[in-house]
Amino acid sequence: MNKRPEQINGLSEIAGRYESLFCDVWGVLHNGVAAFAGTVEALSAFRRETGGSVILVTNAPRPAAAIAVQLAGFGVPDDAYDHIVTSGDVTRSAVAARPGARVFHLGPERDLGFYEDLDITLVGAEDADLIACTGLFDDTVETPDDYRERLQDFSARKLPMVCANPDIVVERGNALVWCAGALARLYQELGGEVILAGKPHAPIYDVAMEMAGLSDRSRVLAIGDGLPTDIKGACKAGIDALFITGGIHSADFGPLMSPDPDKIRARLLAEGLGAVAFMPMLAWQDASGHGDPA
Repeated sequence: MNKRPEQINGLSEIAGRYESLFCDVWGVLHNGVAAFAGTVEALSAFRRETGGSVILVTNAPRPAAAIAVQLAGFGVPDDAYDHIVTSGDVTRSAVAARPGARVFHLGPERDLGFYEDLDITLVGAEDADLIACTGLFDDTVETPDDYRERLQDFSARKLPMVCANPDIVVERGNALVWCAGALARLYQELGGEVILAGKPHAPIYDVAMEMAGLSDRSRVLAIGDGLPTDIKGACKAGIDALFITGGIHSADFGPLMSPDPDKIRARLLAEGLGAVAFMPMLAWQDASGHGDPA
């Protein structure tokens, strides 16, 4: 673990050490509203200049195909990445392992594709023997505490919860919104059983390694803005990490494009995490010219 990561201006400074990038999506590639042009350029340049692969590794609860459509809508070109692996895809196996389950869907209707072709029956909360959580019903107005009474009831019934998105919060534009991971965390605090497969847990990294066609984890660089998911996950998986400080933790480190290196290093050390480098936003050569979302 590198407890004193270097401050870099561009991915090009360290890109030659790696054969594959495992890049976070929400917070690094886009902010839920638009893609970041500098990140798109950096990923494309890595593939072009090094011949390496880019695997987008996201805690999105939806299938990879849906994420590809979303990225295309944001203007992200196909040459910016090779494959996508989502928490939703790897978590489906936990549901598939319970054929015939009666599942209560806890999340918005847009995530119903999570259940496609699974041998389960979607039922109301009172008839469920399994909870599948993809998020809050309405993350624009609700908070996890709005679900406390419902989750207390599930816990008393000893219903397991499969969490398809371990993220606690993500940025949507300039706001932070709650994710499924926040409900899973509360459910665990209430004594409930939670099953997770996305970042920072091992299954999603195992799938990404298969997609990259690599067995040597020292040849992989994970890029992310979330300390409890992206950076912790990389550390647990034995993969080098590049910490993007301008994401969900940006308010902790000073000005967005000129964060305080001492605060960053102290935070990583305090949380027992390591990274090989950090920069405010992903760019190939100079993050200062990153600009606004594309």
